[in-house]
Amino acid sequence: MPTFPEPAFSKLRQSRIIAVVVLDHLPDAVPLATALLEGGINCIELTLRTPGALKAIELINAYLPDMTIGAGTVLTPSQVEDVHRAGADFAVAPGTNPRTIAAARDLGLPFAPGICTPTDIEIALESDCQLMKFFPCEASGGLPYLRQIAAPFSHLGVKFLPLGGINPTNAETFLREPLIHAIGGSWLAPRALVAEQDWSGITKLAREAGQLIQKSRRQPEPEFTSCG
Repeated sequence: MPTFPEPAFSKLRQSRIIAVVVLDHLPDAVPLATALLEGGINCIELTLRTPGALKAIELINAYLPDMTIGAGTVLTPSQVEDVHRAGADFAVAPGTNPRTIAAARDLGLPFAPGICTPTDIEIALESDCQLMKFFPCEASGGLPYLRQIAAPFSHLGVKFLPLGGINPTNAETFLREPLIHAIGGSWLAPRALVAEQDWSGITKLAREAGQLIQKSRRQPEPEFTSCG
Protein backbone atom coordinates (compact mmCIF):
# COMPACT_ATOMS: atom_id res chain seq x y z
CA MET A 1 0.00 0.00 0.00
CA PRO A 2 1.50 3.40 -0.96
CA THR A 3 2.24 5.79 1.88
CA PHE A 4 0.48 8.67 0.10
CA PRO A 5 -2.72 7.15 -1.28
CA GLU A 6 -5.63 8.76 -3.07
CA PRO A 7 -7.41 11.13 -2.56
CA ALA A 8 -4.63 12.93 -0.65
CA PHE A 9 -2.23 12.47 -3.57
CA SER A 10 -4.58 14.17 -6.02
CA LYS A 11 -5.56 16.90 -3.57
CA LEU A 12 -1.93 17.90 -3.15
CA ARG A 13 -1.43 17.90 -6.91
CA GLN A 14 -4.40 20.22 -7.33
CA SER A 15 -3.06 22.60 -4.66
CA ARG A 16 0.40 22.74 -6.32
CA ILE A 17 1.85 25.13 -3.70
CA ILE A 18 2.13 24.36 0.01
CA ALA A 19 2.64 27.30 2.35
CA VAL A 20 5.34 26.22 4.81
CA VAL A 21 4.79 27.88 8.18
CA VAL A 22 6.68 28.09 11.45
CA LEU A 23 4.05 29.40 13.86
CA ASP A 24 5.38 31.21 16.94
CA HIS A 25 2.05 32.28 18.47
CA LEU A 26 -1.03 30.06 18.58
CA PRO A 27 -3.58 32.91 18.23
CA ASP A 28 -2.14 33.62 14.77
CA ALA A 29 -3.02 30.16 13.44
CA VAL A 30 -6.57 30.73 12.17
CA PRO A 31 -6.04 34.32 10.91
CA LEU A 32 -2.94 33.20 9.03
CA ALA A 33 -4.68 30.25 7.42
CA THR A 34 -7.66 32.47 6.58
CA ALA A 35 -5.35 34.99 4.87
CA LEU A 36 -3.82 32.22 2.76
CA LEU A 37 -7.24 30.87 1.78
CA GLU A 38 -8.42 34.33 0.78
CA GLY A 39 -5.43 34.54 -1.53
CA GLY A 40 -6.21 31.16 -3.09
CA ILE A 41 -3.68 28.95 -1.29
CA ASN A 42 -5.51 26.03 0.29
CA CYS A 43 -2.65 23.88 1.55
CA ILE A 44 -0.42 24.57 4.52
CA GLU A 45 2.44 22.72 6.23
CA LEU A 46 2.83 23.55 9.90
CA THR A 47 6.25 22.50 11.12
CA LEU A 48 6.59 20.86 14.52
CA ARG A 49 9.31 23.30 15.56
CA THR A 50 7.23 25.34 17.99
CA PRO A 51 5.20 24.31 21.05
CA GLY A 52 1.84 25.35 19.64
CA ALA A 53 2.07 23.52 16.30
CA LEU A 54 -0.18 20.60 17.24
CA LYS A 55 -2.86 22.82 18.73
CA ALA A 56 -2.65 25.04 15.64
CA ILE A 57 -3.41 22.02 13.44
CA GLU A 58 -6.45 21.29 15.60
CA LEU A 59 -7.71 24.87 15.38
CA ILE A 60 -7.29 25.21 11.63
CA ASN A 61 -8.91 21.82 11.14
CA ALA A 62 -11.88 22.90 13.26
CA TYR A 63 -12.44 26.37 11.83
CA LEU A 64 -11.27 26.08 8.21
CA PRO A 65 -12.36 22.77 6.67
CA ASP A 66 -11.36 23.99 3.19
CA MET A 67 -7.68 24.13 4.22
CA THR A 68 -5.57 21.03 3.62
CA ILE A 69 -3.28 20.76 6.64
CA GLY A 70 0.09 19.06 6.63
CA ALA A 71 2.49 18.56 9.50
CA GLY A 72 6.18 19.08 8.88
CA THR A 73 9.36 18.03 10.68
CA VAL A 74 7.69 14.77 11.74
CA LEU A 75 10.66 12.80 13.00
CA THR A 76 9.36 9.96 15.18
CA PRO A 77 6.51 7.44 15.39
CA SER A 78 5.16 9.25 18.44
CA GLN A 79 4.97 12.50 16.47
CA VAL A 80 3.10 10.65 13.73
CA GLU A 81 0.53 9.67 16.36
CA ASP A 82 0.37 13.25 17.63
CA VAL A 83 -0.28 14.86 14.24
CA HIS A 84 -2.79 12.17 13.27
CA ARG A 85 -4.68 12.80 16.51
CA ALA A 86 -4.57 16.55 15.84
CA GLY A 87 -6.28 16.04 12.48
CA ALA A 88 -3.46 16.55 9.98
CA ASP A 89 -4.28 15.54 6.41
CA PHE A 90 -0.70 14.51 5.69
CA ALA A 91 2.81 14.67 7.12
CA VAL A 92 6.32 15.15 5.78
CA ALA A 93 9.79 14.68 7.20
CA PRO A 94 13.25 16.07 6.40
CA GLY A 95 14.71 12.55 6.20
CA THR A 96 13.83 8.91 5.58
CA ASN A 97 13.17 6.95 8.77
CA PRO A 98 11.56 3.54 8.08
CA ARG A 99 10.06 3.39 11.58
CA THR A 100 8.33 6.73 11.12
CA ILE A 101 7.09 5.74 7.66
CA ALA A 102 5.70 2.47 9.07
CA ALA A 103 3.90 4.32 11.87
CA ALA A 104 2.22 6.62 9.36
CA ARG A 105 1.15 3.69 7.20
CA ASP A 106 -0.30 1.87 10.21
CA LEU A 107 -2.45 4.90 11.01
CA GLY A 108 -3.39 5.63 7.41
CA LEU A 109 -1.71 9.04 7.52
CA PRO A 110 -0.39 10.11 4.08
CA PHE A 111 3.35 10.57 4.53
CA ALA A 112 6.22 11.85 2.36
CA PRO A 113 9.73 11.18 3.70
CA GLY A 114 12.64 13.46 2.91
CA ILE A 115 15.28 12.47 0.38
CA CYS A 116 18.53 14.02 -0.81
CA THR A 117 20.45 11.11 -2.41
CA PRO A 118 19.75 8.05 -4.59
CA THR A 119 20.20 5.90 -1.49
CA ASP A 120 17.47 7.86 0.28
CA ILE A 121 15.16 7.25 -2.69
CA GLU A 122 15.87 3.50 -2.61
CA ILE A 123 15.13 3.32 1.11
CA ALA A 124 11.89 5.24 0.61
CA LEU A 125 10.87 2.97 -2.26
CA GLU A 126 11.43 -0.05 0.00
CA SER A 127 8.66 1.39 2.17
CA ASP A 128 6.34 1.93 -0.85
CA CYS A 129 6.83 5.70 -0.91
CA GLN A 130 6.02 7.18 -4.32
CA LEU A 131 5.89 10.79 -3.12
CA MET A 132 9.03 12.17 -1.48
CA LYS A 133 10.12 15.51 -0.10
CA PHE A 134 13.33 16.79 -1.72
CA PHE A 135 15.14 18.69 1.02
CA PRO A 136 17.10 20.90 1.17
CA CYS A 137 16.31 21.64 -2.45
CA GLU A 138 18.41 24.59 -3.60
CA ALA A 139 21.31 23.95 -1.21
CA SER A 140 21.63 20.44 -2.69
CA GLY A 141 21.74 21.60 -6.31
CA GLY A 142 18.14 22.37 -7.11
CA LEU A 143 16.27 21.01 -10.10
CA PRO A 144 19.36 19.97 -12.15
CA TYR A 145 20.56 17.81 -9.25
CA LEU A 146 17.10 16.31 -8.66
CA ARG A 147 16.81 15.36 -12.33
CA GLN A 148 20.10 13.50 -12.09
CA ILE A 149 19.37 11.52 -8.93
CA ALA A 150 15.77 10.79 -9.93
CA ALA A 151 16.58 9.59 -13.45
CA PRO A 152 17.28 5.92 -12.53
CA PHE A 153 13.88 5.78 -10.80
CA SER A 154 11.76 7.74 -13.30
CA HIS A 155 10.19 4.56 -14.74
CA LEU A 156 8.71 3.90 -11.28
CA GLY A 157 6.62 7.06 -11.33
CA VAL A 158 8.26 8.70 -8.33
CA LYS A 159 7.21 12.31 -7.67
CA PHE A 160 8.76 14.97 -5.44
CA LEU A 161 7.88 17.86 -3.15
CA PRO A 162 10.87 20.24 -3.20
CA LEU A 163 11.32 22.44 -0.15
CA GLY A 164 14.16 24.75 0.82
CA GLY A 165 15.09 27.74 -1.32
CA ILE A 166 11.90 27.83 -3.41
CA ASN A 167 10.82 31.43 -4.05
CA PRO A 168 8.79 33.51 -6.54
CA THR A 169 11.70 33.72 -8.97
CA ASN A 170 12.16 29.96 -9.40
CA ALA A 171 8.73 28.59 -8.43
CA GLU A 172 7.33 28.54 -11.96
CA THR A 173 10.26 26.48 -13.24
CA PHE A 174 9.63 23.88 -10.57
CA LEU A 175 5.87 23.87 -11.19
CA ARG A 176 6.43 23.07 -14.88
CA GLU A 177 8.79 20.16 -14.15
CA PRO A 178 7.20 16.68 -14.66
CA LEU A 179 9.01 15.29 -11.61
CA ILE A 180 7.38 17.83 -9.30
CA HIS A 181 4.05 17.02 -7.67
CA ALA A 182 3.80 20.26 -5.67
CA ILE A 183 6.23 22.75 -4.15
CA GLY A 184 6.65 24.09 -0.65
CA GLY A 185 7.41 27.73 0.04
CA SER A 186 8.09 29.65 3.23
CA TRP A 187 7.93 32.94 1.31
CA LEU A 188 4.13 32.85 1.48
CA ALA A 189 4.02 33.41 5.24
CA PRO A 190 7.25 35.08 6.38
CA ARG A 191 7.64 35.10 10.13
CA ALA A 192 8.06 38.88 10.07
CA LEU A 193 4.65 39.39 8.43
CA VAL A 194 3.03 36.89 10.78
CA ALA A 195 4.58 38.68 13.78
CA GLU A 196 3.13 41.96 12.51
CA GLN A 197 -0.22 40.23 11.85
CA ASP A 198 -0.07 41.61 8.33
CA TRP A 199 -2.77 39.32 7.01
CA SER A 200 -3.46 41.46 3.94
CA GLY A 201 0.22 41.23 3.04
CA ILE A 202 0.08 37.43 3.28
CA THR A 203 -3.08 37.33 1.19
CA LYS A 204 -1.26 39.39 -1.45
CA LEU A 205 1.64 36.93 -1.50
CA ALA A 206 -0.82 34.05 -1.80
CA ARG A 207 -2.56 35.68 -4.77
CA GLU A 208 0.78 36.22 -6.49
CA ALA A 209 1.61 32.55 -5.91
CA GLY A 210 -1.72 31.61 -7.46
CA GLN A 211 -0.79 33.59 -10.54
CA LEU A 212 2.42 31.56 -10.81
CA ILE A 213 0.35 28.38 -10.71
CA GLN A 214 -1.92 29.60 -13.49
CA LYS A 215 1.01 30.78 -15.59
CA SER A 216 2.77 27.41 -15.26
CA ARG A 217 -0.38 25.66 -16.47
CA ARG A 218 -0.54 27.81 -19.60
CA GLN A 219 3.01 26.93 -20.61
CA PRO A 220 3.87 23.56 -22.18
CA GLU A 221 5.73 21.26 -19.80
CA PRO A 222 9.38 20.67 -20.73
CA GLU A 223 10.28 17.25 -22.04
CA PHE A 224 11.94 15.10 -19.40
CA THR A 225 14.69 12.79 -20.56
CA SER A 226 16.17 10.21 -18.21
CA CYS A 227 19.81 9.33 -18.00
CA GLY A 228 21.32 6.42 -16.12
